[in-house]
Amino acid sequence: MYINLLTQLKNAQAVKKENIKFPYSKTDEAVLKVLTENKYINGFEKKGQRSKKFLDIRLKYEKGEGAIGKGVINEIKFLSKPSIHQYVGYKEIKPVKRGYGLLVISTSKGIMSGQEAKKQKLGGELLFTIW
Repeated sequence: MYINLLTQLKNAQAVKKENIKFPYSKTDEAVLKVLTENKYINGFEKKGQRSKKFLDIRLKYEKGEGAIGKGVINEIKFLSKPSIHQYVGYKEIKPVKRGYGLLVISTSKGIMSGQEAKKQKLGGELLFTIW
């Protein structure tokens, strides 16, 4: 589930890890594609076979003091939870942190950023915001 994935990403950045491995799922892969496109991670690779597939994720850091600076991900806010789902129409999609954050939304055409969903005039389930 993407909630566990994002929690592991944030925790790994807190301890300055370069890579993390996470069990494969299509939902997690779609979330990682959005994060890669919006430069919150350096990238990921799908590895393994059949039931032993996993995602090898390369984390991204800001340039700073020492070998590794501060993590790019400052905070993650989960909007929909398994018990409470929040849905929104494309007209109601607003920028996050005055355009400095990213809204991730699940639409009928897949998981995408809020900005992309608004361009395609698609509403859907709000998943999370990240900045």
